[in-house]
Amino acid sequence: MKYIGAHVSASGGVESAPVHAHNIGANAFALFTKNQRQWVGKPLTEESINLFKEHCIQYGFDARYILPHDSYLINLGHPEEEGIAKSRAAFLDEMQRCEQLGLKLLNFHPGSFLNKISLEACLDRIAESINMALQQTAGVTAVIENTAGQGTNVGNRFEQLRYIIDRVDDKSRVGVCLDTCHTYSAGYDIVAHYDDVFNEFDRIIGFDYLRGIHLNETKKALGSRVDRHDSIGKGLLGMDFFRCFMQDPRFDNMPVILETPDESRWADEIALLRSFQ
Repeated sequence: MKYIGAHVSASGGVESAPVHAHNIGANAFALFTKNQRQWVGKPLTEESINLFKEHCIQYGFDARYILPHDSYLINLGHPEEEGIAKSRAAFLDEMQRCEQLGLKLLNFHPGSFLNKISLEACLDRIAESINMALQQTAGVTAVIENTAGQGTNVGNRFEQLRYIIDRVDDKSRVGVCLDTCHTYSAGYDIVAHYDDVFNEFDRIIGFDYLRGIHLNETKKALGSRVDRHDSIGKGLLGMDFFRCFMQDPRFDNMPVILETPDESRWADEIALLRSFQ
């Protein structure tokens, strides 16, 4: 079964997110548990935590299909001591917020080397950062999102994600989120070579580590390494790709999250995707 939703607003409190997800016909969703553009967020109140859990029960959302996203400021491979310390503290806070809300996953962009350290040194720092957070939390899996490879961002190649996973001590609490826009922009042709790409993913990383999908169209060409999402039906991937995806059982039983740019279309996009099954 496919669990489909979108990255919905948590404006007014995290407890609003399940309501917004229900209103677009979703059975999965993503959210920020704090302002994603601030290093430090206000602590979650008991009232918000309880209301979030009550709304999830009320609208039938299972924690296994909720994929929170951490702050865009965090760089777990930051080359400088101040930057890495701030990022690690913020990431730990995000993991702890997930614990408080009863969530099982935390999605994050791996990081950037900023032309100040080697790619390998950056990947090592990311793995070390994950280990530090896992040692101080319980029950939440760190879910590494693949990137388009824009600028000095790492994580655009499957081998890089595998490199990080290999250096995480508790492999039961690390996984991967594949973003379809990022995958295509990174140079993996999921349109012309759908099976080849996902077979390569399985060979290098393994579907056992796949914890979620960001199901996005792309505005930019194959291998452009530019991250620009588009609405379903408007981009370069095309309807045949989404039809194949929805009929592929390898992507069942995990959160499938739209981050398409026009939120007024989300309900229609979810209905369209379901019609392909």
